[in-house]
Amino acid sequence: MTPSAPAAITPPTASSSSAPRPSARRRVRRGPAAPYLFVLPALLLFAAFKLYPIGWSFLLSLHRTVGGTETFVGADNYLRLVDDPLFWTALRNTGVILVVQVPLMLALATGLAVALDSTLLRGRPVFRLGFFLPMVTGLVAYGIVFSVLLNEEYGLVNWLLGLVGIDPVPWLTEGMWARISLGLALTWHYTGYNAVILLARLQTVPRELYDAAAVDGAGALGAFRHVTLPGLRPALLLTTVLSTIGTLQLFDEPYVLTGGGPDNATLTIGVYLYQNAFKYFDFGYASAVAYALTVLVGVLGLIQFRLLGEKS
Repeated sequence: MTPSAPAAITPPTASSSSAPRPSARRRVRRGPAAPYLFVLPALLLFAAFKLYPIGWSFLLSLHRTVGGTETFVGADNYLRLVDDPLFWTALRNTGVILVVQVPLMLALATGLAVALDSTLLRGRPVFRLGFFLPMVTGLVAYGIVFSVLLNEEYGLVNWLLGLVGIDPVPWLTEGMWARISLGLALTWHYTGYNAVILLARLQTVPRELYDAAAVDGAGALGAFRHVTLPGLRPALLLTTVLSTIGTLQLFDEPYVLTGGGPDNATLTIGVYLYQNAFKYFDFGYASAVAYALTVLVGVLGLIQFRLLGEKS
């Protein structure tokens, strides 16, 4: 009897119930929600520490504290700004610093960047580090140092002036000199920082442009005008905008050096905002000052981009 051939073994068909299913973790990882889960912690932190304070500050600007309770007053705090002489004094003082100190600082930073990029200067890394180090100093720390140096009675500056027969200068107790002292402190602290930004941009300008300018008969001033300045324009725009924003928000230096005095000569918008919020506890009006400052920063930024950005 011939043995029959063994029956063909057919592989079992995998039913839908027995097929392995991807884990829930794999489905989430491959799904469209995965990128949002990765950025969710950052979004939560941003909402908690940025969006919430901004929104709450706007709500505060519509209220006024009366007898320990918040009363809704609408736009009264913003209308109060128009008739507040101290607000206009703070705005004028801030504007003077912006118009006088910032251009002077940027001009010095530009000259410093050109000098630090020159091949005639030996030990350039050391000089670059030295001019940038003031930026590392804390705002309060260097403000205290300047307040000691410029003290009218025992300050080092007046002591040195006395050695050459010059009477003590009221650096921090007379309006004009207090503004000059504040400008000197700001220039010392931020010039090197802006110079480093300008230097980084200057090093990207092709050297062939200087060679072409020399062939065309341009001297040092001509090369600076027609090659260096156009090459620095994007960096100048950046430093101008950053310096404008920083000046409008100026607080630490005048608060530490003079407290906004003497006779409100160095009262800035930042100091005035702080006084209303934490000295008079008028948080609604302080929030209105903050939003007025925000609008001012935005308008000036747009103007600067319009004037300098199109040619960048």
